Amino acid sequence: MNQHPHLLRRIGIGALAVGLVAALAFVALRTGPLAPVRVTVTSVQEGKLSPTIFGIGTVEARRSWMVGPTVAGRVLSVRVDVGDAVKAGQLLAEMDPVDLDQRLAALDAALARASSTQAAAQAQVADTTARRELAAINAKRNQDLAAQNFISPGALEGRLQEKASADAALQAAQANLSGSAQDITRQRAERAALQQQRGNVRLLAPFDAVVTSRDAEAGSTVVAGQPVLRLIDPASLWVRMRVDQGRSAGLAPGLKASIVLRSQPRTPLHGQVARVELLADAVTEERIAHIAFAAASAPTASPAATPAVTVSVGELAEVELQLPETAAALLLPNASIQRLQGQTGVWRLQDGKPAFAPVRLGSSSLDGRVQVLDGLMAGDSVVVYSQKALTEGARVQVVEALVKGATDGKAGTSKTGSAP
Repeated sequence: MNQHPHLLRRIGIGALAVGLVAALAFVALRTGPLAPVRVTVTSVQEGKLSPTIFGIGTVEARRSWMVGPTVAGRVLSVRVDVGDAVKAGQLLAEMDPVDLDQRLAALDAALARASSTQAAAQAQVADTTARRELAAINAKRNQDLAAQNFISPGALEGRLQEKASADAALQAAQANLSGSAQDITRQRAERAALQQQRGNVRLLAPFDAVVTSRDAEAGSTVVAGQPVLRLIDPASLWVRMRVDQGRSAGLAPGLKASIVLRSQPRTPLHGQVARVELLADAVTEERIAHIAFAAASAPTASPAATPAVTVSVGELAEVELQLPETAAALLLPNASIQRLQGQTGVWRLQDGKPAFAPVRLGSSSLDGRVQVLDGLMAGDSVVVYSQKALTEGARVQVVEALVKGATDGKAGTSKTGSAP
């Protein structure tokens, strides 16, 4: 009789211990390290993609000029400033001509003297020509007389010698005339070259343009080729775009583009790929393309333009290139793609357990979807996000979202196989 209460107490304590152990086991299996991994899943579906290529670029001018002297010198004056619109042939700046004007005057005097020398040579040629004609007539007359024995052979030889001297004098006069003409030609060429140098000190606008930089002021000394002013054609703006080589498949001239300037984030501009550079950047692993603005929405750097369409050269721009729509294929969220032991694949649920399935991927779109060309079938359940890294056959719990209040497409920030 006295042992009955003790037995009941022992039974109660045992039942309480069993309950505690069961509760601990339940907690361990549900929320502890042995709990199933919470995952979100999606079903593999068939569809089409409209792939796009995204890149960052800078606004540049397709046609630009650096205006500077061809020889070293001192800047005499600069007549335009940054932002000024200039016309073709307009005087922009002038270099100090130093002694060019005096050298031109000296050459003009030398040319006048050479002309006088040429006139004297021409007169000499006329004189020697007349003497030669007279000597030729006298020699012919004496030859006829000698044939009739009216004069001695010595007299005939004297006339023939006079004719030979007249021929030599004519040849010398003609040589002098030719030399004077060549001297005039040489001096004219020297004057033309000096005149060209004199003209080069006047820096003229090569085309209608806008001044973007004023690199030297009056009194500055510049070397040959150093720019004094920089110009651009404000109607020739385009975007120099850089694209990751791994995402540049399909990049080609003619692709339609959407351009968003940093200064106008709410006003996308239309354009198309004008040129793809043959040389890629091996350091940054990027390809370079030039995107031309469509004529209807082309901005300009001209100061006369309205603020709504004015753009700064060097401004950053975001560019999206639209590729042709792909054929129907299996599609998955890009967040479900995982790399395991050097293989690209996904975690596929088989009988409620995750199994890694290698896949072969195709094109992707900016909305986060990617083509699966091989490795899955339509309707397969694939893990998109997981609470922690998965392993083969791990216990999982499929949930709508890893974070309460988050939608399925925005559940958490960790991809499959990454830490929560």
